[in-house]
Amino acid sequence: MKLITFRQGLDTKAGRVQGDEVVELGYKDIGALLNDDWTIQAQSEGPVHSLDSLDIAPSILNPSKIICVGHNYGSHVIEQGLPWPKYPTLFAKFSDSLIGSYDNLVLPKISQKMDWEVELVIVIGKGGRHISMDEADDYIAGFSVMNDISARDWQFRTGQFLQGKTFDSCSPLGPLVTKEDLNYQQGLELRCYVDDLEVQRGNTLDLIFSPGELVSYISSFIRLNPGDLISTGTPGGVGHWRQPPMYLQPGQVLRSWVEGIGELVNPIVASE
Repeated sequence: MKLITFRQGLDTKAGRVQGDEVVELGYKDIGALLNDDWTIQAQSEGPVHSLDSLDIAPSILNPSKIICVGHNYGSHVIEQGLPWPKYPTLFAKFSDSLIGSYDNLVLPKISQKMDWEVELVIVIGKGGRHISMDEADDYIAGFSVMNDISARDWQFRTGQFLQGKTFDSCSPLGPLVTKEDLNYQQGLELRCYVDDLEVQRGNTLDLIFSPGELVSYISSFIRLNPGDLISTGTPGGVGHWRQPPMYLQPGQVLRSWVEGIGELVNPIVASE
C-alpha cells in the first residue's frame, strides 16, 4: 500500500494511491493517520482524485523527530577513507527542512556546496522505547525515500553535522510504502541522478546498520513515536568526494529513486 499527503488549497490531506487515483482518508497527513488505528483507517473510502492532478506534499508534515544516519553504507565509508563505524553516526533534521516529491529545491544564497544523498527512510508506525532487535519490525509501518541534501560548506564548519543538514525547505520526502509491499530484507536498489547523469547507485544490502538495528539502537535512548522518520544513510557517489567535486546548480533536475517506493523529481532553482 502506498500512502501520500497532498495539498488542496490551504489544506493538506492524506490519501491512498490506487493505480492512477488517490482515495482521501480523512486525515491531514500520513503522520496523523499513523497516530490513529492506521492499519484499518488506511483502508477506508473517501473522495477520489486523479493522481496526476494533485500537488504532492511531504508524506509526513511534522514528525516529532527526523533522525539521520551518517556513514552507514560501506561504499560511502570507503569513498571518504573513514574507519568502519562501531556505532551509528546520528544527527537530526527538523520538519521545516521537508519538501514534496516534485517541489522546486531552492538553493540557499549562503551555501555554494549543496550536495545530494539519496536515502531509504524508515517510517515508525508504533511508538516505543527499548525495542529489541527481534521486535523492531513490528514498530516499522513502512519506508519512504528522501534526499538528505547537504550544505557541505556548513556541514564541515565544526565537528557537528546539524547546520549543514537541515537547511530550510531542502529535503525532498516521498510517499510511505507499507513494509508488506517491499522486499527490504532482501535488499532494495537506490539511485540518484543529476539531469541524465547517474551519480549514485547502491543497494540496502550494503547498509552497515540495518533498519532493525537502527530502530533498536535509537529507541534505547529516546522514544520513537508514530510518524517519526529514520533516514538510513546514503551510498557512495556524493558530489563532495568526487574529483573534482560536484554540487547542485540552478537549472538541473535532481531525481532520487528507491526500488518499490518510487522517484522524487525536484528541479533545482536559484534563490531570488
